[in-house]
Amino acid sequence: MILVGQTTLSLNNFADLIFKNEQIGLDQVALQKVNDSFEFLKQFSSNKLIYGINTGFGPMAQYKVSEENILQLQYNLIRSHSSGSGKIMPAQLSKALMIARLSSFMQAYSGVHQDVVDLLTQMINLDICPCIYEHGGVGASGDLVQLAHLGLVLIGEGEVIFEDEIHATQTIFNKFDIKPLSIHIREGLAVLNGTSAMTGIGMINIIQARKLLNWQLLFSAMINEIVGAFDDHYSQELNIVKHHKGQNKIASVMRDVLTDSKMIRDRSEHLYNPENLDQEVFEDKVQEYYSLRCVTQVLGPIYDTIEQAEQVLVNELNSVNDNPVIDHLNQNIFHGGNFHGDYVSLEMDKLKIATTKLSMLAERQLNYLLNSRLNQKLPPFVNLGVLGFNFGMQGMQFTATSTVAENQTLSFPMYVHSIPNNNDNQDIVSMGCNAALMTKRVIDNSFEVLGIHLMTILQAIDHLGCQDKLSTVSKLVYDEVRAIFPKFVEDQPKYKDLAQIKEFLENNERINAFA
Repeated sequence: MILVGQTTLSLNNFADLIFKNEQIGLDQVALQKVNDSFEFLKQFSSNKLIYGINTGFGPMAQYKVSEENILQLQYNLIRSHSSGSGKIMPAQLSKALMIARLSSFMQAYSGVHQDVVDLLTQMINLDICPCIYEHGGVGASGDLVQLAHLGLVLIGEGEVIFEDEIHATQTIFNKFDIKPLSIHIREGLAVLNGTSAMTGIGMINIIQARKLLNWQLLFSAMINEIVGAFDDHYSQELNIVKHHKGQNKIASVMRDVLTDSKMIRDRSEHLYNPENLDQEVFEDKVQEYYSLRCVTQVLGPIYDTIEQAEQVLVNELNSVNDNPVIDHLNQNIFHGGNFHGDYVSLEMDKLKIATTKLSMLAERQLNYLLNSRLNQKLPPFVNLGVLGFNFGMQGMQFTATSTVAENQTLSFPMYVHSIPNNNDNQDIVSMGCNAALMTKRVIDNSFEVLGIHLMTILQAIDHLGCQDKLSTVSKLVYDEVRAIFPKFVEDQPKYKDLAQIKEFLENNERINAFA
């Protein structure tokens, strides 16, 4: 069981909760602080004007709400803002959102009743995921619309996803004898005001981006083996004089992956040996194309971007991001804007751009393999059949190219796309949830591109018959994927193969070059 409250919830903790269905629990010391915060708010709010407790919301905060209506006010907020549209988020994203919201509440600065954190914990552990729509949040007063749909489920209304089907919330609550939330003071506003949608989605994006980077590094190593590249471009001596952590990490991992390859060449044996220099024109390229030779320089900043995004998103996950902050320790309530999502929005845009570049590198390496005039050692489109009669990977290249083009268009940043709204109360916004969702789409697209890249690499290996000369790690990749995608010669539809390989890349954790 993974406890939340007293210790930092890490990226690995988050991955275990989402992908391994680990159970989540509430730290008892933190839970007592949650109760202390609630009791303080109940006592402190008497005979005071406090935003969102006895006032309207947003630009209507100037209107005082009478004592007899303050609880109904919270229900009105939840119901009125349950206004999302577009696609329903996958259950995985919805669960991530709940984990992020629970983590924020367990910091004990929200003044919520224990019922809220107990109910969230129960839903997370039972995989009861609220139906939350993609469109609606601008990421300024937090992910208001997305979190309103969470609030709607908490009070027993709306719909949930359970066992891959959509049900009325009350039906599933009845199944597990779950009691819907009753508002105590400010639970409606506390649920809605926060960055938990963008943060939950963002955490999953980082986990999946790490997988993409792992695979693209491995595929870059394998293509260098296929072409018999020289080893100096990923050497310690070349890369250490460039003082970037990511570049040197990528170079180090490439050296580990290729350490026992029988296909990589030593430049000193070939081009620094006088016996091999008695010719005017060399058949071998003195230097490889950039997509092969500049792997450390291209993937290095992507590594650094993922590292930075993880640091920021983990900070956000373990932060208080609603308004106002109920500070029972200092016996005061502070109004401000911790719900603003700029930190997450900026990191998601950076991650999206970096992932697009990763897919562009994969597409260029793919093109190199498919173009016989470039590689000068493989048949056109790595066609293992009859040229002109069979087509090899020709059809798959179109899919890769168009998907990378979509990534490039999606990479326009949301962070600088603020539109004032809410009667200009929200006059500068983050669009953080949009940024996180677009980043997820780019990541999903990139798994497709890498799937096509891997299919081509395996076909190239079979054409050369070099399986036994591959490095140990490369051979492991070859063997595991060939088990689900056999070598092909005759033309057959490949869309189902691609879907299967994409699923393999998204879920396989056994082959990790960075481990």
